[in-house]
Amino acid sequence: MARIKQLSVNLINQIAAGEVIERPASVVKELLENSIDAGASMVEINISNDCRNIRIADNGSGIHPDDIELAFSKHATSKLTDEESLFNINTLGFRGEALASIISVAKVTCTTRTKDFDFGTKVEGCNSIVKSSKTGCAQGTIMEVNDLFFNQPARLKFLKSPKTEFSYIQELVQSLAVSNPKVAFILKNNNTAVISTTPNSELLTRITEIYSSSILNELKEVNKTDLITGIRLSGYISLPSYTRSSKKSIYTFVNSRVVKCPILMKAIDIAYKNMMPSGRYPFVVLNLDINPDEIDVNVHPSKREIRYKNPNQIFNFVQSALNYALSAVENNISVQSEISNVIPFSKKYTETVEVKKEEEEDEIFAFPLDSKENHEKAEFVPVEIKQAKMEINFEPPSKLKQVNVIGQFKNTYILVENDDNLEIIDQHIAEERYIYEKLKKQKEIASQLLIISDVLDAEPSETALLDSASSQLAKFGYQIEKISDTQIIFKKIPQVLSQVKPADILSELLKNLKDSPDNDLDTIEEKILITTSCKAAIKAGDKLTLWQMEEIVKKLRTTKNPYTCPHGRPISHFIPLKQVASFFARNI
Repeated sequence: MARIKQLSVNLINQIAAGEVIERPASVVKELLENSIDAGASMVEINISNDCRNIRIADNGSGIHPDDIELAFSKHATSKLTDEESLFNINTLGFRGEALASIISVAKVTCTTRTKDFDFGTKVEGCNSIVKSSKTGCAQGTIMEVNDLFFNQPARLKFLKSPKTEFSYIQELVQSLAVSNPKVAFILKNNNTAVISTTPNSELLTRITEIYSSSILNELKEVNKTDLITGIRLSGYISLPSYTRSSKKSIYTFVNSRVVKCPILMKAIDIAYKNMMPSGRYPFVVLNLDINPDEIDVNVHPSKREIRYKNPNQIFNFVQSALNYALSAVENNISVQSEISNVIPFSKKYTETVEVKKEEEEDEIFAFPLDSKENHEKAEFVPVEIKQAKMEINFEPPSKLKQVNVIGQFKNTYILVENDDNLEIIDQHIAEERYIYEKLKKQKEIASQLLIISDVLDAEPSETALLDSASSQLAKFGYQIEKISDTQIIFKKIPQVLSQVKPADILSELLKNLKDSPDNDLDTIEEKILITTSCKAAIKAGDKLTLWQMEEIVKKLRTTKNPYTCPHGRPISHFIPLKQVASFFARNI
C-alpha cells in the first residue's frame, strides 16, 4: 500500500465540486440562488460556448471588498452564524461550497460593488487561486464563468449535447422564475433572449410570461393554511382536462426553494388518480410554507432534497388541500363556466326542489337502453312528480339553475347552452363518472343472482387471475365460479350491470385486472370499480330523450370531479360564445 499524504487544496475542491457542480445547470443554479439571496430584483443570464461560458449579472447588494476573496474559499458564507442557524435556514444558499467548487473547475471573474463604496472589486480565480483588484462598476455582482471543466476532460465527456445542456438550464431558470415572481429574469443563449420576465409580478402573471395567457382558463387556485401549525400550501393546479406529456410542468417548492420532494409528488399523483389518461400529467405550481426548524434542507450538497420532522402530517395536509381544490362541489368552480348547483359546504340550507320518483329510490340509473323501442317509449312514460324537502349543508343559499339541453349530436354528445358558451358533454363518460362516484360511496354494492349464466372461455392464467382477486370482486358484487382451468361462469354480478352481457363484463374485467400491479389490492379494487362503472353507463351511439339527457347533466353536476372519467378522459368541452360570434364576424 502506498504512503498516505495530504491532498492539495485544488484537488480537494475538485473532488467536492463533483457533488455540487455536475453540469452547467449546476453552476447557474448556485449563482442564481446567490443573486436571489442578495436581494436582486433583476438577474440576467447569458450562456455561450456550448454552455461552458456562463455570465450572470444582478443588481443585488453586492459583496464587501474585504470579504470577496474569502467568499471563494471552502465553507465560507454570510448565511450561517452558528450550529443553531443550520436548522433555521431562510436562504437558498448556506453551505459555502459553490464558489470554491466553481473556481476549481473553471476560470472565474467576479465584479461586485456594495452601496457603501464608490468603487467595486474585481476578483479572478482559477485552480482554487484568487486575486483581487479595484474597479469601477454598478452596484450588484457580475459572475463570469468560462471554460467550465477545462481541467477535467473526463467530466466534459459526460456532458450531453449543447442543446440538451441548455434545456436543463432553461428548465432551472423557469423553476426559479416561477418560485420568485418578484424577481425579473432574462435568459439568453448566445445573446438571444429565451426567457424574459417582468419584476414585481404576481404568480399568475409570471406563469403567463413563461407559458401563455391561455393557460389561465385551465388553472384552479390552491390556498390552504393550517391555523395550528402555520403550514400553508399555495399556488395553482390545472383542471384534470388539461394535461401535459411529462412531469416537467410540475413545480414544487418548499419555502420558495426548488426541491425534489417525493411527499409532494405522491400527494399530487393521488389527487389526480383516475382523472387523467396514462402517461399524461397536470400542470402544477405549489409552494409549501413551513417553519424552517420543521425541515432539514442540509441533506445533500445540491440542496434539492428535503426532510420533514412530520412527513405524514405534510402528506395529509397537501393531499387534502389538493382534493379540496379539485372538488367542484366544494369550490363552486367548473371548466370555464359556472356550475349552477355546486355550492361550498357550510351552513344548513333548506330548499324545496322537484324530485322524480326514480331519484327518491336512489337508483343509479333508470333507463335500460337495450332497444330503439325503449328509447321511443321513454318519451311518453308518465312520471310521478312530488314536492320534497331536501336539507343540504350549503352556503351561500342559491337556486339550482335549469339545465338547458338543446340536443344530441351523433347520439353520443349532449349539447348544453350556458350563459357564455356551448358545452359539449360525452354522454357515456359523464354517466360513467357519476356511477363511479356513486358506487365508491356505497359500503355494499347490490348484486344480482344469475339463475342461468353462459359458460365463458378463458385462458388458464386468466382464471387464476380472477381467482386471486375473488375477495375484491365480491366486495363489488361479483361472484365468479371456476368450472375448469379454461372455463368460468358468473354466479352474481352487480345489479347495475343487469343489462350487460357477461362476456362483455368478463372481457373488461380481465383487461383492467391485467393492468394492475401484482398484489396491489387498492389498484385491483379500483380497476374493478372502473370496470363496473364503464359497463353500467349508457353507451356512445345510444339515442336519448331530452329528459334522459337532462338527468345525465344534472347528475354530472353533483359529482366531485366533473372534468374527467375514471380512465382520465375529458368529459366536456366548452366553445365560448365570443368564439362563435367571432367566426360569424359578430361583435358581442
